[in-house]
Amino acid sequence: MAPHHPDTRLATRRTAAGEFIERLERPALAVELGLEPHPEGGWYRRTWTSPVPVTLTDADGTRRVRPAATLIHFLLPAGESSAWHRVASSEVWIWNGQGAVQLALGGDGDEPDTEESPVLGGRLLRGEHTQVVIGANVWQRTLPSEEDALASCLVSPGFDFADFSME
Repeated sequence: MAPHHPDTRLATRRTAAGEFIERLERPALAVELGLEPHPEGGWYRRTWTSPVPVTLTDADGTRRVRPAATLIHFLLPAGESSAWHRVASSEVWIWNGQGAVQLALGGDGDEPDTEESPVLGGRLLRGEHTQVVIGANVWQRTLPSEEDALASCLVSPGFDFADFSME
């Protein structure tokens, strides 16, 4: 019997808690970069984790240890979007030279309320930005575009799914 080789074109999107959402086919760039489906939508892979730990203390006195920063690749294929979500740390979105990503920002209230929608991309004279900073606990989502878009996302203190929530 021939050995079984998993099909790298197929992937399973799961919630942050690991529950099944859907089975789907990886876009070519996701295969090339080794990206997995992100629970919020789009595709990602952590590419760097700071070796320096930081200890955070929440308002209730709970202590959390996180890396000082983490970095991911994030691919948003044409026509896809992500769900409203927020992260307990600040994020720096960095354009990687392909496509454009519109980021809807929804403030830091109990529910998202779109306040602005900067575009991450390379057409600077048209108002796009090569970097966009999103503060801690700010609701955000990506909106669909007509082309695949590749970005990196630097999170500090480092990302942990325990600090992530979706609407």
